[in-house]
Amino acid sequence: MKVPSKHIESAVDQIASLPGIGRRTALRLVLNLLQRSEDEVQAFSDAFTEMKANVHQCKTCGNISDLEVCSICLDTRRDETTICVVEDIRDILAIEATESYKGRYHVLGGIISPMDGVGPSDLNIQTLIERVSKGNIHEVIFALSPTMEGDTTNYYIYKKIREFEITVSTLSRGVSVGSELQYADEVTLSRSLLHRQPFKM
Repeated sequence: MKVPSKHIESAVDQIASLPGIGRRTALRLVLNLLQRSEDEVQAFSDAFTEMKANVHQCKTCGNISDLEVCSICLDTRRDETTICVVEDIRDILAIEATESYKGRYHVLGGIISPMDGVGPSDLNIQTLIERVSKGNIHEVIFALSPTMEGDTTNYYIYKKIREFEITVSTLSRGVSVGSELQYADEVTLSRSLLHRQPFKM
């Protein structure tokens, strides 16, 4: 469908660039914004501008944060001797929704995937090794999606940290093989954490 305005067309292009948003949905959203007041549209725009300028990665674990260190790393009530390794921020949100994990996290920013050109050096692995090497970590939990790429990443990290005297565990297979962690329901994910197993090569 040809839109009779280059400005609307440009806005539709931007909205449609978001994952899961088709052009029809993008057009509907843009037309809704067009009907709003200038103040509402400005507030909408400002929210994204401020988000981009003020949201950072936690310097300790890689989580998102308004500060240099995220609220989870700053929370003294959490178990600082346990690190749950996840692929991205969405996995932290999924695990936190279960309210069954009270340790800290480490966000890799992806998983090893040679087909996609992603190698170990592209991920936040070295900082994990540095955290473990300090000696106050007792357990590392692999909570990556149970896919070939996730298992490859687990194995790579395990080889890097097995020299340290720590427990290395992984989620039980309540999370279906081949699925992504962020889509697991809260009960399944909670049980997978509770019944985690020693990591085996």
